[in-house]
Amino acid sequence: MQTRSRRQREILDFIIEFVDSHGYEPSYQQIARHCGLSSKGGVARHIESLEKKGLLKRNRDAGKFHLEIYPESLIKNHICEVEWLEDLTAGGGSNQDPLFVPRSLLGFRAPKEMRGMLVPDNAMSGEHILEGDIALIERKSFARDGDCVAARLNRNRLTLGRYFRKGSAVEIRPANDNYEPVRAQADKVEILGLYRGLLRRA
Repeated sequence: MQTRSRRQREILDFIIEFVDSHGYEPSYQQIARHCGLSSKGGVARHIESLEKKGLLKRNRDAGKFHLEIYPESLIKNHICEVEWLEDLTAGGGSNQDPLFVPRSLLGFRAPKEMRGMLVPDNAMSGEHILEGDIALIERKSFARDGDCVAARLNRNRLTLGRYFRKGSAVEIRPANDNYEPVRAQADKVEILGLYRGLLRRA
């Protein structure tokens, strides 16, 4: 399942609140006006994306589309927001839209225990983790040899790879022969968490 953009979250929230207040769904024109969109076509594209993500359904009746909104309780039970890992090399903080993921990807872990990491390169392509993917990271400050970890090097650079301890040093190994292992003293490497899953944007 793809993530929801901030605009799609705004549209979905407005539709739910409108239906709760009026007993019927708003028109595309009302949605566009409320959300500051310039055209109904823009609304239609967001509605189509929300439908693909299983959050609402368009039903055609007498040549017109009607929106079927799934209960907010169902959405909350199946979708949760996960914070991003901070990329300090990008000026501090993340400019990404909020990250919403299926709860089923988290297993028994609470959303607050997880973070999203935008994969910076193809160093882990041998394990089918590609640049631009979103890695789901369970917050942990330690790792065992062979664990796939998210780590911060020298207090700013984020990296993803297999963790190995060698005396007072740490090695983060890629899964791509075109990339060199990252080696540093243990006090220069901050383990942020363990890799638990992947989201790939369309």
